[in-house]
Formats: sequence, C-alpha cells, structure tokens
Amino acid sequence: MKIQGSVALVTGANRGLGAAFVEGLLAAGASKVYAAARTPATVTVPGVIPVLLDVTRPDQIERVASELTDVNLLVNNAGIGEMGPILAPSSVEALRRQLETNAFGPLLLTQAFASTLASNQNSAVVNVLSALTWFTLPSASGAYSASKAAAWALSNALRQELSSQGTSLVAVHAGYIDTDLVRGIAAPKIAPAEVVRQTLAALEAGAPEVFADDTARHVHAGLTTKPPMYVGMGA
Repeated sequence: MKIQGSVALVTGANRGLGAAFVEGLLAAGASKVYAAARTPATVTVPGVIPVLLDVTRPDQIERVASELTDVNLLVNNAGIGEMGPILAPSSVEALRRQLETNAFGPLLLTQAFASTLASNQNSAVVNVLSALTWFTLPSASGAYSASKAAAWALSNALRQELSSQGTSLVAVHAGYIDTDLVRGIAAPKIAPAEVVRQTLAALEAGAPEVFADDTARHVHAGLTTKPPMYVGMGA
C-alpha cells in the first residue's frame, strides 16, 4: 500500500511505539492519523486526532469503527506485558488479561474495520507482535508469549482472509524496543522510529512480516534449529 495520502488509526498511540507510529505516518505523508488511547488527553503528538478507545471494550471498538469510515490503515499497536512464572496461580488471570489486549483486541478491531478497509482502496492492517511470539523466557514470559503466539496465529489467518478483499496484513516482530516499558532492562534495544521505518517500508513493498532487529531474526531462525529454541535451553 501507499502511505502517502493514507488515513490511519493507531491504537495505543499515546506513548512509546504507538507515538512513534503516528509521528512516522505523518512524516511519510499520511493525510490523517487517528491516535487512539484509553485516555485521549495523553496523546501529545501535534497534527493527529485523539480518539477514545480501550481495545478490550467491544462497545468502544464498534463505536469507533462506525465513526471512522475513512480509515484504510489499521495499526494494532496497543498491548500489555506481565511477567511471571506460568505455574503461579496468578498466571491464569494474567493470561486472560493479556489475551484480551494482545490477541482479542486486534482481532475485534480487524473484524470491525474489515468492511471499511474493503471499501477504501489501498488498505492494510499492521499487527505489532514480538520476538517472544516464538520463545518463552524461563519463569517469566509464559503468559505474554502465549498471547503473542495467539496473535501471530490470528494474524496469519486474517492475512489470508483479508487478501480476497485486497487488504494486506503486516506482522511486526522485535525484541526490546527502547521505550519506558523496558527502560530498566540492560539489553540491546531498537529505536521505536526504526521499527516504524521498517514497518512502513514493508507496507509499501507488500511484505507480510517484519523482523525488525537481530533478536527477532535470531529467535525466528531458532524455530528450525535442532533442538529448536522454543523447547528451552535445558532440553
């Protein structure tokens, strides 16, 4: 798709990667950017239109989809991450919360906007996933990884169904992105603007996925090592 002249809706747009997406889209020539957040007043990027949206609220999703009928680019960026061992009793509720935001949210939004995307030419969906889609950190990322793995499977299914109406879907994978969320973690981090740059290039090129950094590329390659990376270091 062409970014120039597009009309985009970005979820989780008030900070971090979401704010970088709205800035990058404007710089690339998008004619209008809707910046969605649970608290629209926290959207501070000039030139965008703040929108009230909690992606775990189907009623808000339906309202936004009925109002924003000019959207031809949906960026499903909103997400949460909760770390902890999967054997902990609290992990069940943590998994439910993360599935609601990280998997069901993008699915419901894509369903709600599908007809709009079909009507508006040059349309696409971006789903922000993670390198942890394919790998689980020991005693830490079980629930988060499960939610992103579900979102990846849903992205692959949606890509196939959306293709019949001329809508493309790009899944974005990265390791640590240099935002407030991981500020205290000492590890290589990719700049949010670089993730956005690669994603917009993938949209223009019609690519189905983005492996934004060495971490994502390494973990994805580990799917086919022997033993595969996802079985764990002790296997």
